[in-house]
Amino acid sequence: MSAAVPENILRHELIGLNVKIVRSPNRSLKGRSGLVVNESKNMLTLSKKGRKVLIPKSVATFRFKLADGRLVDVDGARLLGRPESRLKTKIRRW
Repeated sequence: MSAAVPENILRHELIGLNVKIVRSPNRSLKGRSGLVVNESKNMLTLSKKGRKVLIPKSVATFRFKLADGRLVDVDGARLLGRPESRLKTKIRRW
């Protein structure tokens, strides 16, 4: 698989990427960050300092840090669904 870049982040593996929550109606989630260690249909599991936190995808905007250092903001609603199913979906850009 090719490296994650802003153009293919929705169709790429998220596990192993560093992430920060930049927007959320739930103020307690905003600013949380960590390493994505698991992904399910509706949740991302972040790990930071040995603690795991479950974050619902639908209520947050995530900022992923790619391997080359670039940052990409993704609306969590666009990440909903099984990770393996995202490869098959067509992505509407605008």
